[in-house]
Amino acid sequence: MPTYRYQGRQADGSKTSGSIDAPTQELAAEALMGQGVIPTLITEGKESSSGFSFGVDLSQLFVRSVPLEVLVIFCRQLFSLTKAGVPLLRSMRGLAQNCPNKQLKQALDDVCNELTNGRSLSASMQMHPAVFSPLFISMVSVGENTGRIDESLLQLAMYYEQEVETRKRIKTAMRYPSFVLSFIMIAMFVLNVKVIPQFTSMFSRFGVELPLPTRILIGMSDFFVHYWMGMLGAMVGAFFAFRAWLGTPHGRETWDKWRLRMPIVGGIVNRAQLSRFSRTFSLMLKAGVPLNQSLALSAEALQNKFLEARLLEMKAEIEAGSSVSQTATNTNIFTPLVLQMIVVGEETGRIDELLMEVSDFYDREVDYDLKTLTARIEPILLVIVAGMVLVLALGIFLPMWGMLDAIRGR
Repeated sequence: MPTYRYQGRQADGSKTSGSIDAPTQELAAEALMGQGVIPTLITEGKESSSGFSFGVDLSQLFVRSVPLEVLVIFCRQLFSLTKAGVPLLRSMRGLAQNCPNKQLKQALDDVCNELTNGRSLSASMQMHPAVFSPLFISMVSVGENTGRIDESLLQLAMYYEQEVETRKRIKTAMRYPSFVLSFIMIAMFVLNVKVIPQFTSMFSRFGVELPLPTRILIGMSDFFVHYWMGMLGAMVGAFFAFRAWLGTPHGRETWDKWRLRMPIVGGIVNRAQLSRFSRTFSLMLKAGVPLNQSLALSAEALQNKFLEARLLEMKAEIEAGSSVSQTATNTNIFTPLVLQMIVVGEETGRIDELLMEVSDFYDREVDYDLKTLTARIEPILLVIVAGMVLVLALGIFLPMWGMLDAIRGR
């Protein structure tokens, strides 16, 4: 998320300055005003980072984000407490005391302290962007302004529950391919280190001319045995280089664009992203968030820089006076179904309802694709395994047949 440097004045007129994380400059200004700061200058700085400037934040490698399941439980509990009429500060303190997640517990303790000092709930949560996303904070802010914070929390709980279900389906679908590929890697390691060297010593004793598949296998095995440390170092270096490349704006956008066009799974990823956008955009509009802010928050919620850039272009065109349907068509990222629903929703004033229907439709599509993903990947895995068996069979049995012929000739 971009970091903005700001200068401003507090409510008592004193000058203040600092930095704040926000998706856009407009949202940064709104966040500062929510904290009681009137900004006079906001400039974009470097993205927040700590540790290595190598493109990898080492502190983030060891700090796990708050699981969505924990946020679902938190939203459900806070919804029940606020709907029952329990005071907000008392509710937050009770949830903080019983919170099992240390990161969320620390954030809730700080939020309780800020609430005691008179700060609003959304402004207090905004001080912990690693725990509460801009979407979460905006929904809470809308609930505070409308006096319906319980409904906002319920909508957030339902939104995160759907996200949890989608992630579980993806993990379930990828379990079998990951299992097979892992065993293929283990089998390759054992063959190159233990099995092929035994056959190599046996073939060398007979002194027969080895066929090409056997020489290839022996060469691969020798390279693996003698240069495995170099291979490991190259893999580690490639990993950090890839992370550094992803840390650049161009690298991240290129990678996110390629993810949408990957064979077999690219279409699933694209439909899942469209479903998330439709649900988030619908949720924000239904809650009363302004259209341009809803677009910016929905773009960030996708966690895809390529789509985010296209949606921010769409936001700029809307602010310049273009219609939602026309700007959506110009982005070239939406399917005809989404475009049609946006056109109808814009004409009827029910764009939030129709987008939610689009989200439900794509959820069903993604669910079906994930259920059939194993059936589509299985032939590819079978071809890989069959190719390995064929190469091993030719590399091992061809010289053995040659040795048998030599023995019979003697």
